[in-house]
This record gives sequence, structure tokens and C-alpha cells, in this order.
Amino acid sequence: MTTRSELELYIHIPFCVQKCNYCDFLSFSAQSEEMQEYVQALLKQIEYQKLEAKEYMVTTVFIGGGTPSLLSNKQMKDVFAKLHEVFHIMREAEITIEVNPGTVNEEKLHNYKALGINRLSIGLQSTHEVELKTLGRIHTYSEFAKTYAQAREAGFDNINIDLMSAIPGQSVASWQTNLKKVLKLEPEHISVYSLIIEEGTPFARWYQEEHLHSEYPPIPSEEVMLQMDDVTEKELKKQEYVRYEISNYAKKGYECRHNLGYWNRKEYLGLGLGAASYIENERFKNTSNMAKYIENPEALEERQKLTRQEQMEEFCFLGLRKIEGIAEKDFQEQFQISIQDVYAKELNELQEEGLLERKGSKISLTKRGLELGNYVFVKFVL
Repeated sequence: MTTRSELELYIHIPFCVQKCNYCDFLSFSAQSEEMQEYVQALLKQIEYQKLEAKEYMVTTVFIGGGTPSLLSNKQMKDVFAKLHEVFHIMREAEITIEVNPGTVNEEKLHNYKALGINRLSIGLQSTHEVELKTLGRIHTYSEFAKTYAQAREAGFDNINIDLMSAIPGQSVASWQTNLKKVLKLEPEHISVYSLIIEEGTPFARWYQEEHLHSEYPPIPSEEVMLQMDDVTEKELKKQEYVRYEISNYAKKGYECRHNLGYWNRKEYLGLGLGAASYIENERFKNTSNMAKYIENPEALEERQKLTRQEQMEEFCFLGLRKIEGIAEKDFQEQFQISIQDVYAKELNELQEEGLLERKGSKISLTKRGLELGNYVFVKFVL
């Protein structure tokens, strides 16, 4: 019997009710006709994978966006039917869908369960109405609470809640309230992202043009952000959540397998508009142009075969996102050379700066290294 290679699938659904003020993801609002046209193109792209799919066994599926929960029950059912027709999806595969409060109901949640979806990621961001309004979210906290209760009633026992810190106008006290409110719900997983002002977003216009600063709530200072990080770690640790990646905390056994696959450089295939893939040391990205995608779902806008050096760089800066870090023996096995022979200078400098530490054969970020992760990662780009 031929052994199949493991593969992760990412399905991109780019539609949202409205664009949030901080968001630079590939997402936009659309009419039902355009959404249906997109689903048909997505089904074609999945169908086109039929030959290559025979070589793989799918271990995780992640449906992201945008807001995937905007699709109708029939559209989602069609997508899953085609996925199962084309791919061999393991019975115990982790299958996640991102949902936003206000876009799901009991019927949809039961439908997800029937389709084999076993993990929900709910985009809350904040428990405070004023912060939700600042972010441009379409939901209230009470709508989130209703969605969460309905998800539990539908039988979901693996739920992630997304939270955002460093929101304009946010204080350490209001952030701590966010955490405590969410912890009372006892989700299995919590993702905590610090706000980044991205180019082309309303936030970029509001906070990068000096004459507008006074009109909007101030962004928390770096000192306040660090205090928020400390509060996050302390509050979640008290409730037995383990920080396993820079932005992610989980109860034991509930780490997101799909995201860990990214940091461990497992192969994954991206399906849908602008979705990225990593197969056989090649990275490629689907077109981000909707008209082109509808016309030809296999159209690409980027393709890059990684050199051995680039693979080593990725091994380090992706692997170091994990709290456990990277293992010297894994580097040796993958590249037939010691990590010391390649990165001795960088490793020594980062250790001296107190940003990296060694525990046996493992190399990981220190607490300060976690705060300055991007500075550390750049050091491994030779």
C-alpha cells in the first residue's frame, strides 16, 4: 500500500458584511450572485486537484476569510462534498471554520457539525462595545455571547476566541476585563493579537496623518502594550492555558494543529482567492483578482522555489514562533549540517542580548525575545 504524504488544506472565503477599520486581509462585501459565482469557481479549483490529491492524506482543514460563515448552508455543503470527493481527509482531521457573531444561527452551526467541522474560531476581538465600535466590528458582545452559547448547544467542544489588544483607547484595566470575561466562558483556545496599523486601512489614515490624531482615541504606548502582555500571560496561566506560540494559548491537547503545521513547515494547499500554498519546497499564491479567479481558478500571481538557504531561514524564523522553539537535531536531519555551522554568530549574539536561550538541544525565545520577535527573526535571513 502506498504511503500518502500529509497535507493541510486552507480554504479562503473572502466575503465580509463590512471591512473592519484595522483589516488588510483579502476581503470585501459582495452580493449573493457574486458569492455564488465564487463558490462555483472554488469548486472547479478543488476538482482540478484530483490527480495530485491522490498522493496526499489531509490532516487539517481550515476555512478562513473574510467571514466564511456568510456562505449559505447549501454552499458550504457543496464545498465539503467536493472536498471529500477529491481529497482523502482523515477521520480524525482537525476541521476549523472562522465565524463572526451575527452571521451564524443554530441551523448553520448544526449544519457545520453535520459536515464534520469540529473546531470553531470566533472573532470576538473585545468584550467592550466602545472598542468593538472603534474596530468597526458589526457585532455586540451580547451577540457574541449568543453565538458562543449556540455553538456549545450544537455540540462544539473545541472553540477558539480571537481577542485583540492595543486597541485605540484601550487601557490595561479594560484589557484585563476582556480577558476575565472570556476566561469565564472556558474556551479551549484563545488567540491574542496585538493591533498592528497596516497600510491602506482606515486606522492607517487616522493615525499616520498627524493632523487627525486628536480626533480619535490614542493608541496605547509601548509600555502599556508590554503591561497588557504581562497581564495576558498571568491571567491565562492561572486558568491553565499554555502559551504554545507567540499569539496563541490553549488548554492541554487543544493546540491548533493547522497553525502548528505552518510553523513546522508542513505542506499545505491554499484554495480560493489569494490563498497561499507550500508544496515540495515551493511557495505559490493564487491570483487576488476576483475576475481572473472566476475565469481561471488556477491562475497564480506568485511562485517561488525555495533555495536550501531559504529553507534554513524559514526553519528558524517560523519555528521560533513556537514557545518550545526549534531542535538542533531537527535542523541537522533536514539539512545535513549543524545549525551552529550556519548560524553560530547570530545565535551567540541573540543569546548575549538575552533574546534566545538553550535548553538541552532546544533553542527558543526568552520572554524578552517574544516581545522583540520580529527583530530576532530578521537575524536568520542570511
